[in-house]
Amino acid sequence: MTNLIDHAERELAAIGLDDPENDCYNGLTRNAVLEIIRVFADQGHSGMSASIVTSMVEKLMRYEPLGPLTGSDDEWVQLDYAPEIAAQNKRCGHVFKRADGTAYDNNGRVFREPDGSCYTGRGSSVDITFPYTPTVEYVDVDSDVR
Repeated sequence: MTNLIDHAERELAAIGLDDPENDCYNGLTRNAVLEIIRVFADQGHSGMSASIVTSMVEKLMRYEPLGPLTGSDDEWVQLDYAPEIAAQNKRCGHVFKRADGTAYDNNGRVFREPDGSCYTGRGSSVDITFPYTPTVEYVDVDSDVR
């Protein structure tokens, strides 16, 4: 799988990360990426296992759940600083439970500008029921409306 390492090194160089001056973390980003690529390459995945593993690893590195949230008591951490919000989901940090027991996904709706940039804000929260698989609804914003 040295082809994967070679590919990663070429791509990192193509975006300038072969020079620590171009890396906002003084070369650490390149080294961190290559370290992960080397471990992955050493595992010798086939096309099928590579797809499964990369999908799972990407979700885990983004702190996303691998399966539906159940809403069970052990999934929540109690919040003392916000009386209107009783708890935050341990498996998905943008899911919250209100004091009345209802739940919402703080990132359920993402607004997309015409240039493709996205943001969350007022109107991003969506009420949910369990079991719940976190999903995102993209709402295109008309720049002329502002």
